[in-house]
Amino acid sequence: MNATIGVIGGSGLYSMPGLTDVETIQLTTPFGAPSDAYVIGTIAGQRVAFLPRHGIGHRYTPTEVPVRANIYGFRMLGVRSLIAVSAVGSLRDDYAPGQIVIPTQLYDRTTGMRPNTFFGDGIVAHVAFDKPFDAGLSDRLAAAATAAGAAFHRGGTYVCMEGPQFSTLAESNENRRRGFDLIGMTALPEAKLAREAEIAYAMLACVTDYDCWHPAHDAVTVETVVATMHANVAMAQDIIRRVVPLIGTGFDSPAHRALAAAIMTNPAVIPAARRAQLALLLDPYLQK
Repeated sequence: MNATIGVIGGSGLYSMPGLTDVETIQLTTPFGAPSDAYVIGTIAGQRVAFLPRHGIGHRYTPTEVPVRANIYGFRMLGVRSLIAVSAVGSLRDDYAPGQIVIPTQLYDRTTGMRPNTFFGDGIVAHVAFDKPFDAGLSDRLAAAATAAGAAFHRGGTYVCMEGPQFSTLAESNENRRRGFDLIGMTALPEAKLAREAEIAYAMLACVTDYDCWHPAHDAVTVETVVATMHANVAMAQDIIRRVVPLIGTGFDSPAHRALAAAIMTNPAVIPAARRAQLALLLDPYLQK
């Protein structure tokens, strides 16, 4: 175990200044290589693991991000609380570009191209996912955002699209009609896999644009997203520095026991290779 708190960075957030006692760890997981090396350092006496979701230099599209390797790697390091920092578009007037949102719900509009579970191939598990973002972790993010003086909102539904193209106007209007508040491309299957790995997961969603629905807003471009995200990065980093001591070492979450009643398969029929591949997740339950 190297760290109990993790941070996975989105567009424009590729590093974590302010870390001390820094080490870089390159992992190989049973699901391949993560997006990049993990940078581990100390904030307020806590060891924190940081990973750039898209890799240094932004090499992976949202669909290509090796999410299973990323999440499994965090768990290999001992991470049980994960803060996701993500660039998002806003689907409502009052969630303005430059602001931060701590969402409460997710809606999946990806297209099935992304591996979204650690299970299958001889072992079945169904985790509860009605509340995809951890409430206790989100509470701590809200307290840290308040202390940092951030312009932020608590609550809202993030709809995850496939990408890498931005929305059509028809799609943007339909997402608003359905009552969604934010749109992005990376929260899923990241949040689902974190739950399967028994990691509490919460998000700092950094609003970069109004998608394309807003009559006073031009079409979304990379230039717009990157420029606004750069303005958000310093605030996101300040919130992270403040939330780490609020999480501390004793943070507990229902997510930490997500597999306790989720495994359906009789242990006697689980293929040995699959059991070995998932030993980090399964052994606490199958060895009982």
